[in-house]
Amino acid sequence: MTGRISKIGDASVRTALYEAAHIILTRSLKGSGLKSWAMKLAKRAGMKKAKVALARKLAVVLHRMLADASKFVANKASGCIRAAA
Repeated sequence: MTGRISKIGDASVRTALYEAAHIILTRSLKGSGLKSWAMKLAKRAGMKKAKVALARKLAVVLHRMLADASKFVANKASGCIRAAA
């Protein structure tokens, strides 16, 4: 797997994930591990690639939440980001 968002599946879901990533990166969210991870990536690879990477990361987090029937815990998500970086 190359880490890209494939074009298989619902286009509206991909759009919603990308829009969510855009909002996370452009709005002021203090203490967000997701935003700090994506901003570091944006400095290296550019803002567009960082938005796609963040959208993919959001999709992975949402998928795990659905599969485990668990609730979102920001600290847990931030820990996964640090481990993956």
